[in-house]
Amino acid sequence: IDSIVQNVLALPENTRFSVLAPLVRGKKGEFTKELKKLQKEGFARVRIDKEIYDLAEDVVLAKTKRHDIDLIVDRLVLKEGIRKRLRDSVEIAAGKSDGLVRIVTADGSETLYSEKYACPDCGISMEAPVPRVFSFNSPYGACPECNGLGTRMHFAVDLVVPDAGLSLREGAIAPWASRNSLHYYNMLDALSSHYKFNINTPFNKLPDTIKNILLYGSGTDAIKFYHDRPGKRFFAHRPFEGAIKQLERRWRETSSNAVRNDLARYIDLRACESCGGARLKKESLAVTVGGKNIYDLCLMSIRDCFHFFETLHLSEQETLIAERILKEVKSRLSFLLNVGMDYLNLARSTSTLSGGESQRIRLATQIGSGLMGVLYVLDEPTVGLHQKDNLRLIDTLKRLRDMGNTILVVEHDADMMMSCDHIIDMGPGAGTHGGEIIFQGTPAEILQSETSLTGKFLSGKEFIAGPAERRSGKGRQIILECASQNNLQDIDIKIPCGLLTAVTGVSGSGKSTMVIETLYKVMARRLNQHSGSMGKIKRVKDMGDIERVIMINQQPIGRTPRSNPVTYTGIFSFIRDLFTGLPEARMRGYKPGRFSFNVKGGRCEACEGNGLIKIEMHFLPDVYVTCEACRGKRFNTDTLDIKYRDRNIAEVLDMTVDQALDFFSNIPSLRSHLQLLVDVGLGYVRLGQSATTLSGGEAQRIKLARELGKRVNSNTLYILDEPTIGLHFADIRKLLDVLMRLVDMGNTMVVIEHNLDIIKSADHVIDLGPEGGPGGGRIIASGTVEEVAGNEKSATGQFLRKILDDQKTGVA
Repeated sequence: IDSIVQNVLALPENTRFSVLAPLVRGKKGEFTKELKKLQKEGFARVRIDKEIYDLAEDVVLAKTKRHDIDLIVDRLVLKEGIRKRLRDSVEIAAGKSDGLVRIVTADGSETLYSEKYACPDCGISMEAPVPRVFSFNSPYGACPECNGLGTRMHFAVDLVVPDAGLSLREGAIAPWASRNSLHYYNMLDALSSHYKFNINTPFNKLPDTIKNILLYGSGTDAIKFYHDRPGKRFFAHRPFEGAIKQLERRWRETSSNAVRNDLARYIDLRACESCGGARLKKESLAVTVGGKNIYDLCLMSIRDCFHFFETLHLSEQETLIAERILKEVKSRLSFLLNVGMDYLNLARSTSTLSGGESQRIRLATQIGSGLMGVLYVLDEPTVGLHQKDNLRLIDTLKRLRDMGNTILVVEHDADMMMSCDHIIDMGPGAGTHGGEIIFQGTPAEILQSETSLTGKFLSGKEFIAGPAERRSGKGRQIILECASQNNLQDIDIKIPCGLLTAVTGVSGSGKSTMVIETLYKVMARRLNQHSGSMGKIKRVKDMGDIERVIMINQQPIGRTPRSNPVTYTGIFSFIRDLFTGLPEARMRGYKPGRFSFNVKGGRCEACEGNGLIKIEMHFLPDVYVTCEACRGKRFNTDTLDIKYRDRNIAEVLDMTVDQALDFFSNIPSLRSHLQLLVDVGLGYVRLGQSATTLSGGEAQRIKLARELGKRVNSNTLYILDEPTIGLHFADIRKLLDVLMRLVDMGNTMVVIEHNLDIIKSADHVIDLGPEGGPGGGRIIASGTVEEVAGNEKSATGQFLRKILDDQKTGVA
């Protein structure tokens, strides 16, 4: 009622209007009794079919005609002091008409209002808005078609026809190319005869009608198909199902996981047609604030969303209702802005957030809680942050400290370390060579420390030198035209072959979209290494000299305790061969499999070569205990009897890489592969260390070592996403040496990176920006490090300029 009154009071002053109660809408009848009853209740006039009637008169209506009847409750002139009378009239009208009120002004304009959460015109209603109505995790708010997921699975044309330049005979339709060739050839031959097209024509040059029939079927149009048997040909007239329709039917009908896995190669996700990807039902999306529904707000970047609420205009009554809510919303958005998350939109799936982004979101939540006396532990919060965002994050942490809290940060970033009140430096090395406190004190004191390697890098006594000269490359480029995935603004991606290219830019500027979603997936698709979806581009103009593309990420090298550094790199094969060749092993007839904990024979069968026994705790996490039979050694007694230089296979696997390098120094094949692990800074890792205990950075460096160990290794495109995550300055120096070796072998390398030591060492830099989210996706600068550093528009260039100037003056 109040909102109806408020809307009416917003009319121009001195407006003449009537308050009506809609009683009958499009119904046949005379309504004599109803009109008499209204007269007895004291009402004087009604409006029937747009005409005014006095209830004191006899009103005769045609019984067979449909009528609209509105009771005239009051006639008013808008002026000061009518609020109470207007409210009373609106209440009476709503009471007489089941919540409907019609306001008719003197100029004939009409507005129909409903007291309920319903459309006054069509009558569709919804329940009173409560938080669950706006949640896609609740059945009360979720879109009924996609169950709140926002996407539906479908067989994608670009996956079914991955290379439209091929003809049907050459296998343009992928599901048919890999199946019974004769059956599908006969089917295509019948289709081409019926529709008069050539199966040798490239798919992309066929008429659209033919493409549509091939993919979605012929409808009711029957085709004369045939199949041959020895000495005879059989014919059948039936409609053609179509490639995609056939895949959809097979997916529905099969119960085989193998078949579903095979069909999954052609499946992609697309936005739900019902909700358009909004994940909510239509009634929930119909509720708006400031002209925006909840999905519109979620699609905004945090920066734009904050601006929306800052400039939101509400009525006096709405302000009273929303004041506290708005304060909380703006407060939390401002926290996210302060920790460098302005480029994210609120609809972003948490599974796509980096570890650093997730951590900073949780940090913003803690700041909003206003707690005091709390110990906060943060593990590398600067991960994924551009240098210009670091300062805002540091200021946020200081605010949290000033509220009466203690902040403990595990960090390798120089700016973060120099902004701390106290530093604890661990070392002196890694793994078994570490575990000691080398230094603790203030940032000023660590700069003077002679024992702290960290202090030496911070003070400039140790540094990562830039290259003496930059490579000129091979003269060829990878060129992808008009990339437009996510926030990319139709950019041309040009990667020079034979160089180390660093892709830089502020957080959310489109680096991962450009390099991983577009460059990697497009190249992998072209080289038949990838069959899934890829970033949107106009065309691949040039692939340079690339023959292979490899993504070296920080994903684990294995997901079970059986995986370890030596099995992944192939070193274990050399070790097994060595033990197999020992006299006692040969005398017993042992083969290499005897020294594997993955197969029966030499392993401990009590724990099946795991060294641990899993005890299921049902409602609690599983517990692992050391196997009593082998005492964690993973092999049986007979296998452990075989020794090389007094060490059995279990003792060898328990060695660190450094120890093994010394132990196997007289075996060239083993020594060279172990040296690669040392070169990437993993001398402290144990040979048999479980892959599940390795960090992302360690896993990535093991992958690099394996690539270095390959015999044929050139014309490969390597892609790395922030390889310096979790690395100390000394480790970055080692990593850089490895990257340079791979490039010097004739390969091309693209690195997404914020670390200035990596960027300054690159041969070529592509800087994206100028902002994150919708404000990004453009190439701001491209060229050598010196050229990007000289670009005034480049945020990365400003920091590069300083580091290059420091190098010239002798300050690392």
